[in-house]
Amino acid sequence: MTTESSAADCKQEPSLWGTVLAVQANFYQVQLDAPAEHAGPLRPATLLCTRRARLKKMGQQVMVGDRVALEEPDWDGGRGAIATVAPRHTQLDRPPVANANQILLVFSLTEPDLDPHQLSRFLIKAETTAMAIALVLNKRDLVAPTVVDAWGDRLAAWGYAPIPLSVTCDPVQATLDPYLRDRATIISGPSGVGKSSLINRLIPQAHLRTGRVSGKLGRGRHTTRHVELFQLPGGGLLADTPGFNQPDIDCAPGDLAQYFPEMRQQLGDRPCQFADCLHQGEPGCGVTTDWERYADYLALLATCLDQEQQRQSQGEDHEGMKVKVGEAGQIHHEPRLQAKKYRRVSRRSRQQSLQDLHYEVRDGVDHLDPTAWDEDPSD
Repeated sequence: MTTESSAADCKQEPSLWGTVLAVQANFYQVQLDAPAEHAGPLRPATLLCTRRARLKKMGQQVMVGDRVALEEPDWDGGRGAIATVAPRHTQLDRPPVANANQILLVFSLTEPDLDPHQLSRFLIKAETTAMAIALVLNKRDLVAPTVVDAWGDRLAAWGYAPIPLSVTCDPVQATLDPYLRDRATIISGPSGVGKSSLINRLIPQAHLRTGRVSGKLGRGRHTTRHVELFQLPGGGLLADTPGFNQPDIDCAPGDLAQYFPEMRQQLGDRPCQFADCLHQGEPGCGVTTDWERYADYLALLATCLDQEQQRQSQGEDHEGMKVKVGEAGQIHHEPRLQAKKYRRVSRRSRQQSLQDLHYEVRDGVDHLDPTAWDEDPSD
């Protein structure tokens, strides 16, 4: 090996791996896996990165939570370039987060009041991700202990064990550390329930904006704008997601029952007589109707059936369409080009056809009987 090649190898940076903590426009904040190896005034623990052009051409989207490999870091400027995105273990599109394995739902017992139907929708949406679910009921200090106990018993019948908490009074880190340690957790819930305040207590350096509850609407004002991952002091990652009031439920009608723990238990004890049963009181159905959220199930089932019908009709409409995948992975349809029914006949073919017609007419005239033309057509 020559001296020049040895020098070139020494200049080569080892492959750096990290986790995308935030995405804004075309820039990505990446937390390096081993910041101690790069510590120093010119070796920051995080780099502001762009995406290589070939990833863009491949349509490779970079999401919060992605494991990425960097190349050619500029330690002086704190910049880098994402060269590779590792395969994802999990992926959510709304919110756009990769490699999460738990959802932490935060609701408040009051201000705004806890709406059981809204809570049910959030829980069902969380169930569709197949991730572990932890449920926090905040602002316990603003209600009577009997209210906290009543909600605990009610949610236990739903199949959940809520964690009553007061972000302002309780030791938040000690209470939630067993649920969050060594996990990548998505925190979600309606606006105004204290998600940002909770993150500020868990991660003091986060400094998230907090908003008051609107007195006119009786619900929180939206304060979080972008998805961002925060490293927890006790280990693990926490993703704050923009608040929304009514998560969309879009699943196959036959799968909806599996997202209700009460129905899973009933069907495990007594399966339905028919495999395609939708549990609407059919003969031989293994699901009873005397449980609290059965009305919620029927309402969501009607929505899922309507969505299924719309998909089928759209599928018929898209028979003449082709599917195209955009740069960021969006799917859209474009009209499929139809083959021309009529092609323009070439000049050579037209001349050949006229020549054949000339010969056919001439041969036909030679064989005609001229006397036949003098006969009366009416005879």
